[in-house]
Amino acid sequence: MTTTLSASAAPDLAPASARAIAALIEKHGASHASRIQAGVKRVAERWGSADGDENAFEAFCVSQLMIDDRERTRLLARLELAMEQIGGHLYEMRRTLRRHHDLRGDEFPGVDDILAQFDPAPDLSEQLYKQKIAHLALLNFEPSTLDVMLASGSKWSEEDWVAARVAQGFGPRIPSALSDRARKVSFESGSFVSHFHIPVGSMVDANGKRWFESDRKLLAHWLVREEIKAGYGDTDGLAKQRALSWVMARHIDGSIPKSVMHAQAGKPETRNWDPQKNTLAGEKPQETIGLERYEHWIANFQLAQAFDTHYPLYPSAIARKFGLEREMPESEVEALLIGLLESPVRVQLAKFLTKRLGRALEPFDIYFEDIIEATPATEMNAAVRKLFANGKAFEAKLPEVLRGLGFSEQDAAHLGSRIRVEIAKGSGHAMRPALTGYDAWLRTSSLDTELGWDGFDTAMHELGHNLEQLCSNHFVARPALRGVPNTACTEAFAFLYQSLAKRVLGLEDASAAARQFAVDSVATMLAACQIAGPSLLELYTWRWLYANPKACAESLRAEVLRIAQSLWNRFYARDFGADPYNILAAYQHMIAHPLYLPDYAIGHVMSHQIRSALRGKDLAAETKRITSIGSLTPDRWMHIAVGSGTSSAPLAKDAAEGLALLG
Repeated sequence: MTTTLSASAAPDLAPASARAIAALIEKHGASHASRIQAGVKRVAERWGSADGDENAFEAFCVSQLMIDDRERTRLLARLELAMEQIGGHLYEMRRTLRRHHDLRGDEFPGVDDILAQFDPAPDLSEQLYKQKIAHLALLNFEPSTLDVMLASGSKWSEEDWVAARVAQGFGPRIPSALSDRARKVSFESGSFVSHFHIPVGSMVDANGKRWFESDRKLLAHWLVREEIKAGYGDTDGLAKQRALSWVMARHIDGSIPKSVMHAQAGKPETRNWDPQKNTLAGEKPQETIGLERYEHWIANFQLAQAFDTHYPLYPSAIARKFGLEREMPESEVEALLIGLLESPVRVQLAKFLTKRLGRALEPFDIYFEDIIEATPATEMNAAVRKLFANGKAFEAKLPEVLRGLGFSEQDAAHLGSRIRVEIAKGSGHAMRPALTGYDAWLRTSSLDTELGWDGFDTAMHELGHNLEQLCSNHFVARPALRGVPNTACTEAFAFLYQSLAKRVLGLEDASAAARQFAVDSVATMLAACQIAGPSLLELYTWRWLYANPKACAESLRAEVLRIAQSLWNRFYARDFGADPYNILAAYQHMIAHPLYLPDYAIGHVMSHQIRSALRGKDLAAETKRITSIGSLTPDRWMHIAVGSGTSSAPLAKDAAEGLALLG
């Protein structure tokens, strides 16, 4: 894998390279010429003037290239341990520095922002080269490409995978100024999203009814969506759902009145906001929030452009996301998403939902998930309150929760005691232990005085992440292989454990296995199809940005809305009618976590394949087995986990059978 040279690159290392290669062939023999030539070439491509002159380059290559297999094995172990310690401690430091910025309570305005943006190693990439660790690794081990791993990975030994992962850990030499810019753009985008709480206490529906207390705010898009879901259990909830969908529409196009977003709750100018007409007490707002959402998107794109020249093999954010991070070909993922949306079972799903709701479907019904009779939100909150008064109570009972899900006494205590539960300002998320001696961190949302169903449901999702994180950290022997191949793999376990939330509360009968599998299959197919549309929207938007690199925020907004309508008309309008909300563009991940969304859809597909493979097996034992496979490619990981690659066919098949069983 080659990269562009840094600005301080030595002008010409060809003579020194030739001398080094000749000396090494004389030292080790002509039979090793290809390995010698490749190693010296890799170092030359990234050697800069700050690393030393031509003589220093030649001396380094001749003294540090290793041919003896025993020496290479020792070197690999040394590098593996070094990178685990460097990356692990920096990860834990950065998590601690961000802690108060990310969490609710004990806020210190201004101070928390400064600490959250502090990076204890801003030029780590450059220092790994200047201090020769990266050069040592690349001289002796070859970074692999996705094509090679897909073609040959099934024949590799554990040592081969470790060597590939160690070498891949040394990316291009990123200038410190660009690293600083990346940290700033990421922080600002994430802060915009985590603080975007819409004051729905001023919202009235089309009938003039107020649904929330005056100071209630909902994080866009996540908690707005959750309240739309809760509307299925509310009397006259349809009017509430339509009003909240208009709230979402105003957040998408930037037409929320500024006076609603920024004025104090209860003030006259924020009362009686009709989001459908977008009026305040019958009057049109003077100012709206405008293009800020899309300005952050443009900033992320421009940042990606700045990185592109450093990755000649992956010269776009799209290529890097699929080829380096996700390790799944872009065309394969796009086909998977389209395959979900074109599945014939969706006709049956729409008929089932129409019968279930007793009315024609509307756009927000893509969020419907209560396949069996919905339980009112008040009852769900009460069920959570009975077992877990708050986040800390949930944390204290985690060993008990895991025992109830089939984990042994030893594993339940070991894993459950290593998860710290905290309440986040934004959406839920999980943070892995970067070193074996550290804990995993579970962040979820919460009502003001209790955890509530939404917080517990999110917590169960994050618990799935944490179990994967802990198992893949503690039960994988080689540090370089700890973790799972990509975020879709960890999402698979997050969705799997989230599906067990009602069972943990004692609201589902685990003995009714066939019916529950049918319910889970239908619900997972609905969820996968719901997120497939936004995933395609984001991918197509990024393609458009690269085709229109000088686009402004206003033109980006117009294109996002156009793509939303195009995808809706192609894949959703037949079943859910016309969409005035542009609902496919709602996801705030597009701003805070660019190009992440397909991992949710892939995660749903994987989680169902795993759930299907686990039928009749021990959930806890299989969780440990699969999460302990190690960080291979997703394709190889899935073949070992369930015997086949990632495919939506089992999900579509089981959803169709589930619909037949459920009637």
